[in-house]
Amino acid sequence: MKRGKFILTVLSVFPLTMLAKIKNNLFVRNDKGFKVNAGEARFGEHFKMKGITLNTLDIKISGADTENDLAVFEQTGITPNGGPPLHIHLFQDEWFYVIEGEYLFQVGDDKYQMRPGDTIFLPRNVPHAFIQLSEKGRMIVSYLPAGKMEAFFKVTDKWTSPPTKEEIAKVFADHEMKVVGVPLRVDK
Repeated sequence: MKRGKFILTVLSVFPLTMLAKIKNNLFVRNDKGFKVNAGEARFGEHFKMKGITLNTLDIKISGADTENDLAVFEQTGITPNGGPPLHIHLFQDEWFYVIEGEYLFQVGDDKYQMRPGDTIFLPRNVPHAFIQLSEKGRMIVSYLPAGKMEAFFKVTDKWTSPPTKEEIAKVFADHEMKVVGVPLRVDK
């Protein structure tokens, strides 16, 4: 009887060991520093958020570099009065640092005017959105953990026609986000 329990215990640990090895092979922390030049993306690919805005997103630090702990993008805003719908990230915190331009952010029920040098933190599971108020803008945006954001931007970059609200909601949901409202609008 004891031998049977021993064999069962050993066999039950085997799948966990294999799972740990698979996880370690999926995300390998980069053990060397690297530089990404101004105007360039980590892997040379510039993503457009077609259908939501025409903003360009460049990966500066990839989830592939950090065992998916962190992703950092530079967002170049070329969509005045544009921004994403009110949404939540189910598993990620997010923060923005404004480099150029002006934005209005909503986090929960609070609204914040943002100018160059300002930073804003958006906790996971809290509805948020932003709108670009100036003609051009640039921000650094970070996701902790990286989650599926790189994959999300790859999908939105491939859209060839404006997506429906349902298509937008599905792509958000497929990437661990939930659309909970409409984009912000500027009161005139």
